[in-house]
Amino acid sequence: MTKLSVNINKLATLRNARGGNMPNLITAAQDIEGFGAQGITIHPRPDERHIKYQDARELKGIVSTEYNIEGNPVQKFIDLVLQVQPTQVTLVPDAEDAITSNAGWDTIKHKDFLSEVIQTFKAKDIRTSIFVDPDPKMVEGAVATGTDRIELYTESYAVAYAQGNKNGVKPFKEAALKAQEVGLGLNAGHDLSLDNIKFFKQEVPGLLEVSIGHALICESLYLGLENVINMYLERLK
Repeated sequence: MTKLSVNINKLATLRNARGGNMPNLITAAQDIEGFGAQGITIHPRPDERHIKYQDARELKGIVSTEYNIEGNPVQKFIDLVLQVQPTQVTLVPDAEDAITSNAGWDTIKHKDFLSEVIQTFKAKDIRTSIFVDPDPKMVEGAVATGTDRIELYTESYAVAYAQGNKNGVKPFKEAALKAQEVGLGLNAGHDLSLDNIKFFKQEVPGLLEVSIGHALICESLYLGLENVINMYLERLK
């Protein structure tokens, strides 16, 4: 079964909108795990507009499943991850002012930089993953960095699926097969939802973990958080 890691950034956005502590991220993370999710993901940004760096520190003592911290490896982020030592760090090349992640790494162009950062994290026994587009060349490039896994950037699949084009999954299947060939673990995330997750899971081999936040929280407004998590788990079997 593919593991479900729930990204709680949107809960932090809702909390920050009022400046208090509602919803409480600690309670939410515990509840999400209690409902069956196998991981918690956060993506702190330098401006802390949703997840705050202190949230990352406090969640370390709470999350009992896999704890995944995503972000652009600027020095502030590197220092945070080394301090917190989560289960996994996912490196994402997003600009500071980006609303959300919008591209994967060029693992060939940035090989030396990624290799250095990954060695730093692996020295602390933190599993590493690189956010990449579904391009076999980028998958091959990731191997040379020493990363443990890649995370496929799935927005193009979600857009194609919503338009009725199931062929949009083909590049992801090819990238997944390449990952298996070169010995990389495979994660995926971005715009995956209850509508498109089952087909993606069926078509993409070797999928270890998906990270889902925005869609899951939106769906939960209508269907309830516990119910939605179990709906995802059923589709990921």
